[in-house]
Amino acid sequence: MINWDSIDTVMLDMDGTLLDLHFDNHFWLDHLPQRYAQIHNIDLAAARQKLSEAIRQYEGTLQWYCLEFWSDALALDIRSLKEEIKHKIQIRPYVGEFLTRLRKLGKKVLLVTNAHPQSLSLKLEVTQIDRWLDVIISSHQFNEPKESQKFWQQLQAAERFDPARTLFIDDTARILDSAKVFGIHYVLGIHQPDSQIQRRMDQHPAIYHFDEIMPPLNAENSASG
Repeated sequence: MINWDSIDTVMLDMDGTLLDLHFDNHFWLDHLPQRYAQIHNIDLAAARQKLSEAIRQYEGTLQWYCLEFWSDALALDIRSLKEEIKHKIQIRPYVGEFLTRLRKLGKKVLLVTNAHPQSLSLKLEVTQIDRWLDVIISSHQFNEPKESQKFWQQLQAAERFDPARTLFIDDTARILDSAKVFGIHYVLGIHQPDSQIQRRMDQHPAIYHFDEIMPPLNAENSASG
């Protein structure tokens, strides 16, 4: 599926790509409504409806991903509430082996995420995936989400990557669309980003796990192994 000789730079999303999206889905759909209802002393069903309506209207915008925005809007400390269930933050299968292999082959490996710095710091603290990465980019640095062409323009200005020799992997179709429009030649989706929910990515070529595209080591290493 991937011709690794044609790729210099690999960009990877975090939630749903390197990490199991189950943590995020559980937080926003279950844990947050329960804690919101408790803290604000309202019915759980009312809390779910209020949060669902509030969150849906910002989907795909930078605010949708911003913990500070939601902390202010909901009068809650979102990062602290995330810490309550941080044991659910999990690395997806084969991630360590895949990233280690990329580094050995001299590929530049970037984490490119819409996650807010507060969420990013918590997940790096728990998983330590940063030990396998060359560069970590949060879209909040550029004040534009990955859905925006302005994000990709600023990212290229900062990192000087060649879109024709770049692979970008993400679990969200609209973000893969944006990367493709910008000119990134190789885009790849993720089937079942939440380990607890069956889902297929139909809009783009996609994989379930990184063992499907594990780059081979060079011929010398393969022969000696």
